[in-house]
Amino acid sequence: MNKPFSVSIDTGIAELVFDRPPVNAFNCQGWADIASEIEALGRDAAVRVIVIRAEGRGFCAGVDIKELAADGNLIVAVNKGNYDSFKAIHRNPKPVIVAVHGFVLGGGIGLCGAADILVASDCARFGVPEVDRGAMGGGAHLQRLFPVQKVRHMYFTGEMIDAAEAYRLGAVERVVKREDLREAALQIARQIAAKSPAMIALAKEALNGIEDGNLEDKYRWEQGFTLEAYRSLDSQEARDSFVEKRSAHFNG
Repeated sequence: MNKPFSVSIDTGIAELVFDRPPVNAFNCQGWADIASEIEALGRDAAVRVIVIRAEGRGFCAGVDIKELAADGNLIVAVNKGNYDSFKAIHRNPKPVIVAVHGFVLGGGIGLCGAADILVASDCARFGVPEVDRGAMGGGAHLQRLFPVQKVRHMYFTGEMIDAAEAYRLGAVERVVKREDLREAALQIARQIAAKSPAMIALAKEALNGIEDGNLEDKYRWEQGFTLEAYRSLDSQEARDSFVEKRSAHFNG
């Protein structure tokens, strides 16, 4: 199976571009491939900065719910793929810029929350529909972007916020028109790529070290609750209703 992204490297800047129609929702293998590629780019001496963006209707809709609805046991492999992808960004020795447009959901939030710098088009919208899909996860990375109470409101209600609000809350560095998104990300990448790679690597390691708590440990804690959620009949009903495009009927 073809990987759900393309990669190019030019003058020290690696671009990883998601392209899995219709909504850039990735299955188990897709997440594993994403993690492996980001780790490889971090080890590549020709790469100084990594830019992650997407083609299509939106940046990333997270995991492939249809795959999980068909076999809930795959949640373990999906969890690992998510964890490895987010860690590959956060712990990458190279700065990672994520440029988003359209919907940024579920695993897309994890990618953004793990990133060093976030750029958004004015059409971008951020959300965590996990509760409505019978799962948990994403809170640790969402809380790296937004204040605690905003995170809880988004998590409990499933409501999304737009790029302007994300900018107001300090999560997004720039908001630009959709057609200017790639260039906005590359402009920042060029600034960083022109600096000493050794100094930038030290800076990233230092900044990661002074963060409040351990992002990967926090996310691992959340993933335990995802496994617990998947043991619930309500969790299966949430996935089935999503795939079948009907209202969910919970036991209460």
